[in-house]
Amino acid sequence: MIDWLLSILMIAGVALLAGGIFILRKGTNRKQGILMLIASAVMFGNLAIWLAPVPEGSDPIESR
Repeated sequence: MIDWLLSILMIAGVALLAGGIFILRKGTNRKQGILMLIASAVMFGNLAIWLAPVPEGSDPIESR
């Protein structure tokens, strides 16, 4: 189940990144494009936290 959630989070992060870049290049709504890029960075940061190894050698996902 957690694999699905991480996959959806990754897809949403990529979609936000692409959408933010598209909106910034189009030049219509700069504020919305920047917020989309920030939301994308937050999603990728969450993924990095969940997938980072811990000192005990087990992933945070496996400890549940």
